[in-house]
Amino acid sequence: MPTVTAFKWVPPFAEGLVRDLRVRWALEETGLAYEDRLLGFEDTATPEYRAWQPFGQVPAYRDGTVEMFESGAIVLWIAQSSDQLMPADPADRAMVMTWMFAALNSVEPSVSELSGIDLFHADEAWTRERRPQVEARVRQRLSALQTALGDRPWLVEGRFSAADILMTHVLRALRHTDIVADYPALAAYVARAEARPAFQRALADQMKPFREHAPA
Repeated sequence: MPTVTAFKWVPPFAEGLVRDLRVRWALEETGLAYEDRLLGFEDTATPEYRAWQPFGQVPAYRDGTVEMFESGAIVLWIAQSSDQLMPADPADRAMVMTWMFAALNSVEPSVSELSGIDLFHADEAWTRERRPQVEARVRQRLSALQTALGDRPWLVEGRFSAADILMTHVLRALRHTDIVADYPALAAYVARAEARPAFQRALADQMKPFREHAPA
């Protein structure tokens, strides 16, 4: 049975955003049962865990065949053995992989920078100049993404794929803002993805230990 590492608790602003959700969602879409290994922040610094995940992050993954880290790579590994997440046609498979990398390399960096400013540095003087620049970059990326999506329900050939797992998770990191709402096609896209039963199960599984381990 696959094992996925996850935090036993995170602050409320991070709930539903920790990247083990991507892996949980992929496993739920494929119908694969899994177990989570819950970690405290202190556990990620141990030599044992660093031998598995060199940077002390979550998720890390093992399934009896492979041992991996980096959520995008893990989702790709799961998807490659799944008709639900990766189409059989070589051209469509290539496009799914292209959009997976686009989510992580073209969209996520500016989204993460904006989230970092808002959630960790909002009161610092330097953000008054930097934030508008970063938001403009985010909006540029979202405008291009909305144009590329067009009127399709999903990124590749109108069918849900691993690319949509990663892209949706990236866009959810903007939930503390109203930015996505300014792009109606993207707002509808995120809503469709979040309505999927597999997403709802994955989210519930991530959230459950947060309630059980919340600080008194």
